[in-house]
Amino acid sequence: MLTQDKQQRNWKPILKQFEAVVGKNGVVQRREELITYECDGLTSYRQRPAVVVLPKTTEQVAEVVKICDRYSVPFIARGSGTGLSGGALPVENCVLIVTSLMRQILKVDLENQQVIVQPGVINSWVTQTVSGAGFYYAPDPSSQIICSIGGNIAENSGGVHCLKYGVTTNHVLGLKLVLPDGSIVDVGGQIPEMPGYDLTGLFVGSEGTLGIATEITLRILKSAESICVLLADFTSIEAAGASVSDIISAGIIPGGMEIMDNLSINAVEDVVATNCYPRDATAILIVEIDGLAVEVAANKQRIAEICKKNGARNITTASDPEQRLKLWKGRKAAFAAAGHVSPDYYVQDGVIPRTQLPYVLGEIEALSKKYGYRIANVFHAGDGNLHPLILYDNSIPGELEKVEEVGGEILKLCVQVGGSISGEHGIGADKKCYMPEMFTATDLETMQWVRQAFNPKGLANPGKIFPTPRTCGEAANAIGEIAQKFEGVERF
Repeated sequence: MLTQDKQQRNWKPILKQFEAVVGKNGVVQRREELITYECDGLTSYRQRPAVVVLPKTTEQVAEVVKICDRYSVPFIARGSGTGLSGGALPVENCVLIVTSLMRQILKVDLENQQVIVQPGVINSWVTQTVSGAGFYYAPDPSSQIICSIGGNIAENSGGVHCLKYGVTTNHVLGLKLVLPDGSIVDVGGQIPEMPGYDLTGLFVGSEGTLGIATEITLRILKSAESICVLLADFTSIEAAGASVSDIISAGIIPGGMEIMDNLSINAVEDVVATNCYPRDATAILIVEIDGLAVEVAANKQRIAEICKKNGARNITTASDPEQRLKLWKGRKAAFAAAGHVSPDYYVQDGVIPRTQLPYVLGEIEALSKKYGYRIANVFHAGDGNLHPLILYDNSIPGELEKVEEVGGEILKLCVQVGGSISGEHGIGADKKCYMPEMFTATDLETMQWVRQAFNPKGLANPGKIFPTPRTCGEAANAIGEIAQKFEGVERF
């Protein structure tokens, strides 16, 4: 029996064609089963798709997209569903193309330091596959044990090591794509630099609005000769931030630098009990350095001196792999730990210049007091990528709207100091209202030209990235104000 939303369209011939491509088990249409797919990691926004299709090959994805194109059905690609910006949020009466069954590592080429994978491959699997030969895959989001490479491609994900090694786009050599009309194209290749337009760079971070990546050629790196992690604790978060700037100014580029505040420290200790993070510290700074053994030894001493100069109370170092993982364990669990200290939390993802860290953190604290919400701060300090977690209770009516307002104020603050509204989570459905804070109308129109060139019917992930009057609260308010001006005016 067709559900009510499916009755708005004659879905029977569409479903039969989907089943002919992927089989009956590859089509999910029962209402209770679709609940699983009604949101991604941004659970405050929910919309049930009309149907879910589970392809296993590039050819199946292409055939499914061709059917959507034939019937003008909007479609959205989804990987593991761990995104935090609503990028994989369904729209009404859409087809959700889920790539979680496309989990094959197709080729490992150690000689040329490349791996070719399907989009459903989990991020950490890549490193696990090549680590025995002394290689690894650098982009490492906190969700790397569950997030998929396809989702990383869509959002241009980063991670704790993006300071030195860059985000996803810096590690993608080539892509096999299914375009919104169902055609299959190859962009990039197996060498770092290709002639012509950089379509690979254009596609990475396009959030599913230009098509679906079905095969991805990744660059892998040789493991460093020596790795050391330092953990310094401070009595002020400003001192931790000053240490970050001083380390970079000294000409040292660590693999990663992370700061956690006291609220985050205690949350992770309550949950994962690392016993490494001092509960009375106002902030901790985690620094990982890698390279030649002599280089790491010298930089370890210089970093320790810088931290002590800025008031670090204690400095713990670890070179043993197990001990290094222990120092990182709490940081990797920070988002999950927040769920144990609050019924709900709303995470933002803004970027600021490193020099603005003390000022911006002070302003975030002021917003916390103004609105009455606790805000836990965990962030990629080296590249100024903030992840404030605003703690609240969604069961209280109106709380989500207030928390979204706080998040918006933080994003505006990031732009005001010369930063960005996203570092690695993408824009999705969550932050599109704030795109005009960063870009002019001409900028946004130019981006739309690109989108329309690939996606002229607007079927691929509609309603994402760019603000629309229907979905943007600010635009809706503006329209309301205009409407009030015309009240009582005779209309022709």
